[in-house]
Amino acid sequence: MNKLKVGYASVNINPPLGIGVYGYYVPRYAKGFLDDLMASTLALSCGEKTLFMISTDAGAVPGIIVDRIIKGVEDATGISAQNVYISATHTHTSPSITPPAGFKANEKVIAEYADFFVSRVIDCAKLALEDLKPAKMGYAVGKAPDRIAYIRRYKMKDGTTMTCPPVGDPNIAHPIGELDQRINVVRFDRENAKSIVLVNYGLHADTINGELISSDWIGWVRTTLDKSLDGVACICFIGAQGDVGSTNVHPVDGDMNDTEISFDNEMKSPGMARFIGRAIAGTVLQVYDKVKYVDVDKVDIFHLDVNIPANKPDKKDMPLARKYKELHELGRDDLIPYQAMELTTVVAEALRMCDMENGPDYFVLKMLGLRIGEIAFIGIPGEPFTEIGVKIKETEGWGLIMPCAQTNGAEGYFPVKSAFDEGGYEARTSPFKSCVSENPEEIIEQAKKHLHTENKRFEEVIGQLEASRLEADRNREESE
Repeated sequence: MNKLKVGYASVNINPPLGIGVYGYYVPRYAKGFLDDLMASTLALSCGEKTLFMISTDAGAVPGIIVDRIIKGVEDATGISAQNVYISATHTHTSPSITPPAGFKANEKVIAEYADFFVSRVIDCAKLALEDLKPAKMGYAVGKAPDRIAYIRRYKMKDGTTMTCPPVGDPNIAHPIGELDQRINVVRFDRENAKSIVLVNYGLHADTINGELISSDWIGWVRTTLDKSLDGVACICFIGAQGDVGSTNVHPVDGDMNDTEISFDNEMKSPGMARFIGRAIAGTVLQVYDKVKYVDVDKVDIFHLDVNIPANKPDKKDMPLARKYKELHELGRDDLIPYQAMELTTVVAEALRMCDMENGPDYFVLKMLGLRIGEIAFIGIPGEPFTEIGVKIKETEGWGLIMPCAQTNGAEGYFPVKSAFDEGGYEARTSPFKSCVSENPEEIIEQAKKHLHTENKRFEEVIGQLEASRLEADRNREESE
């Protein structure tokens, strides 16, 4: 029997001009707006349980900000802080919510915006709770069109591995990995209220660059669907995208239309955001009217803490790391003997080494699982590789499984284990030595202890996170 109620709200979270912009390792300060930044919330209620799913147009929502939000939501609504699932869309043209690493930013402005951001997200949750209406849920899976997403890590002909090599580089051999082109669509039809469509797809929201604030392709998905579907609002949650970008390193025909090559070798422009957003919205429109409707008699949320070894530096590498960090903070990247994405990689790696020199041996990774009837969301507080998402989705017993990046925290990249041997930006900058525990069985046991006994299938989804990394590594080794 269907017992689901759904509420929805969306609020503007635009920052003041002049604020430091999130992303990259060069100072950027907001000079204007291409479009609005939004926070959107679903309130989900079934029986005595009420949950919040919040999507924010932020590059990242660090754990210290997440803690403020979920505590504020609990105080404002009476709903437990444990029942809040909050994600960032990871747009690289949004403001920093905490001061960026590696250079001195306008910390006072950022702190003031953080206060505003927190209060607006709490308001959004309150409004969504007040909007609860009886609803039915349906879901479908579409296939993204070609030419919008690409694995961005490449094996080069000289044997090296490179993230975002120059477009047209003759040394490119092949991408490392395969895309997951599934676009997950969940539809909520509410009584006497707007329908809500939830979109989940794994692709970096990094198609614009520059110093103009924008929600990137996510904003184009929302506005395109809002205009195409009467009485429908859209909310987006980013999937496993740690190694997925939007640059075709071998462009053909009209691939370069309305775009340009940025400082980090990628194809970026407002036109790219528009193209990708419209293409994804087009896939949603293809399946929207043919979703599979299912009854929802339960919603729930689960928390899991997993220990992951830290990526501590070798002492012999520290003199050079400290030198690069010092040059970067002095604004003298021109004295570091690298360019484009290679420069970004060595700078980020140096910052990671300096941060981790006296760091802990292990980190505690806080994951979330959220259930709406027979569908599940797996929240990871960082950027998992696409292979991780693919393997999680293969877990049996569920109608649909949606991994979500940058959820309830932003701890960095979660590469597959083999990437640490291969190299590349993501592995060299990740604070985690490996995303596979030395004892994967212990990870599964921890999941069983943390999850409700009647949700056996959900335990398998969580445990699959670790098993998938091992399987992906074995498959890659066999293919090579």
